[in-house]
Formats: sequence, structure tokens, C-alpha cells
Amino acid sequence: MEIAKISSKGQITIPAYVRHRMHLHTGDKILILEENGRFYIENAANMAFKRVEEEFEGVAEDAGFKTEEQMQDYMKEIRKEVRGY
Repeated sequence: MEIAKISSKGQITIPAYVRHRMHLHTGDKILILEENGRFYIENAANMAFKRVEEEFEGVAEDAGFKTEEQMQDYMKEIRKEVRGY
């Protein structure tokens, strides 16, 4: 458990250990979530990535890609077409 103190401006400093564990860096944004009267903080970028990951789950398989290598090869082909070589 870590404790943070609230400044006169309502700001808190997130302890270094927590920032490290949450992969937070200067300028990052956090989400404050409430659930059943409890508040949670989340790294906003990680939360967004999780949502995108959930939305795209199964899309590659539906498109016929069986391996990550197949998907990467396809992306390389698209890049070549876009760049013109």
C-alpha cells in the first residue's frame, strides 16, 4: 500500500513505485474509475490499448491470417505499395 498527499491545489504525487508498476511517465494521462463506491486509477494509454485489442480480437483470423508472420508479411506488402517500391 502506498500513501499520497493532496496539495492545496487538489494535486497528488503518485509514488514512484506505483508509477513504475503502472508504466506511467511525465505527461501520461490516467483514468479514475469508480466502481461500487471504490475508486481505481488506470494508465489511460494501457486502457485504450486493451479496448482496441478486445475490439480487434479474432479479426485477423476472420481475414484468413493463421500466424502473426503472415500478418506482418501482408503489412510489409501494403507498405511497399503505399511507398511505391
